[in-house]
Amino acid sequence: MKAKSMVVAGVMSGTSADGVDVALCKISPSQVEGDSPQIKLIGAAGFGYSKAVRAAVLQAMDAKAVSVAEISRLNWRLGEIYADAVVSALDQFGVKAALVGCHGQTIYHQGVASRYLGSDVRCTWQIGEASVIAERLRVPVVSDFRPADLSAGGQGAPLVPMLDYAMFRSAKVNRVLQNLGGIGNMTAIPAGASVDRVMAFDTGPGNMVIDGCMARLYGRGFDRGGTVARRGKVISAVVERILRERYFSALPPKSCGREEFGEKFVDRFVGMCRKAGASDADVVTTATALTAQSIFDAYRRFVWGHLGQIAPLAVRTEYVVAGGGVKNATLMEMLRQGFEPLGVRVRLMQELGVPAQAKEGVAFALMAWLTWFGMTGNVPAATGASRPVVLGKVTHG
Repeated sequence: MKAKSMVVAGVMSGTSADGVDVALCKISPSQVEGDSPQIKLIGAAGFGYSKAVRAAVLQAMDAKAVSVAEISRLNWRLGEIYADAVVSALDQFGVKAALVGCHGQTIYHQGVASRYLGSDVRCTWQIGEASVIAERLRVPVVSDFRPADLSAGGQGAPLVPMLDYAMFRSAKVNRVLQNLGGIGNMTAIPAGASVDRVMAFDTGPGNMVIDGCMARLYGRGFDRGGTVARRGKVISAVVERILRERYFSALPPKSCGREEFGEKFVDRFVGMCRKAGASDADVVTTATALTAQSIFDAYRRFVWGHLGQIAPLAVRTEYVVAGGGVKNATLMEMLRQGFEPLGVRVRLMQELGVPAQAKEGVAFALMAWLTWFGMTGNVPAATGASRPVVLGKVTHG
């Protein structure tokens, strides 16, 4: 099938489990053969989960045992929620979509193999019934993007680097693109690089540990504006001890989720902070510092050399931030203070034409378009896959 221009709705609900983001995009083939498609964002909208839905999603992610019936019901209910969100976004911007790309809600992700029933198994599971969306909108839906990459030997994550390369690479400037969702993920693109020079991996917790501490200590879903973190002090010994743990020193490609930084981690983290004499505010400040320091640690360990930097100002580098974490002023200030001595300019994704919350929705709109026309969507240099593969499964409307 020859590629053509389409309006595509990209749907994302991330590991923060706070709601659904919909990005409406016009995606067109490049005018230059072999180049990346052209992506125009028409509009983006966010829709929060109700308290009951968020609680059910978090339980499905973190509980030791959730019944099959509950998972099945949640799968179908999320399909309805995604369909409602797409319809609302289309009405809001007065357009019709020809295709939907829906990432779904990750409830389990294991990118590294472990022994199970006599074999080494890696797996991932995103729920949100695509048939419900396809029937409601009467258009094809591409979903379940990660398994194809896993099957080709990759970790199934991160997948957003395809968008990063297509939309944000520069001939003159190194770009490091950071998403601050529940998990933090980083894409490093050297100036003028080809796609096989893209480095991408999960840096560790984004908002996840901060949100977990806020729920535990303050009964709130998140630290609005970073106001609680601004009041406390950082327990540096706790941050330093955690950064010595295995995940942070493991070489990319690598990915993580609630399996590593969910409830069990928050329990341990709060206990470590309490043992060091931390107040409630200190715990939240330290969780915020952990996110920032894990990013600096990843940058110094893995990205600095990849970008060819041997001195702070050797090559101009931009660090571009997206995701819900940009609303946390304390976290953003920590990032600016950390990168300034390295000569790295911190920017917001919206300065490059994409609102911070819309980026992952745009990414899955692009991947749906690529899949629909039989084009590969993963970046093996980022995921560790043995080859580029076509991602996702198509449900016809």
